[in-house]
Amino acid sequence: MMDTEQFFAPEQYVTDEFTIRSYLPGDGALLAEATSASYEHLTRFMPWAKPHIDETEAEQIVRRFRGEYLLNTNFVLGVFSPDGKRLLGSSGFHLREGELDNRAAEIGMWIRANAAHKGLGTRVLRAILTWGFSEWPWERLTWRCNEENVASRRVAEKAGMLLEACFRGNIRLPDGTRETTLAFAALKEEWGGGNR
Repeated sequence: MMDTEQFFAPEQYVTDEFTIRSYLPGDGALLAEATSASYEHLTRFMPWAKPHIDETEAEQIVRRFRGEYLLNTNFVLGVFSPDGKRLLGSSGFHLREGELDNRAAEIGMWIRANAAHKGLGTRVLRAILTWGFSEWPWERLTWRCNEENVASRRVAEKAGMLLEACFRGNIRLPDGTRETTLAFAALKEEWGGGNR
């Protein structure tokens, strides 16, 4: 059994199509380019999106991500092209369901605009679930999305995650409206690679 007190997070998961890995110093330029080019695509469901992010700010962000990764407080992951020259999106294992010893994390994800709607998100999520249940301590992984984010919902369903809950009007937005969140989950003991 894995000892979470002495856990060193795995660095990367490689496929023929993409590499999922921790952000490293120097990745800021790739993050700046991907998020700035995808602002219109991201802004509806990703409140952190900005129309432009400069490379210095993005470099600070990736260095913070790297520090959190090494400290086991948050595991933000980049999804890179096989040659490492392009950021296809971002994901991560976020400790929103307790500390590391709870062995549960929430997966978040965004895919850059010109790579979206081609099945990449589903393939990345399946890879993250497979990696998470093999080389990480996770026993439970969750995915949350706005109920209006049809693409996100489909990614979770196609990857083999099960809808567990619908939290009606649980988030109040700045304009005063409320959004509903759907919660999906996968358990290690039931995971079969999303081939449901």
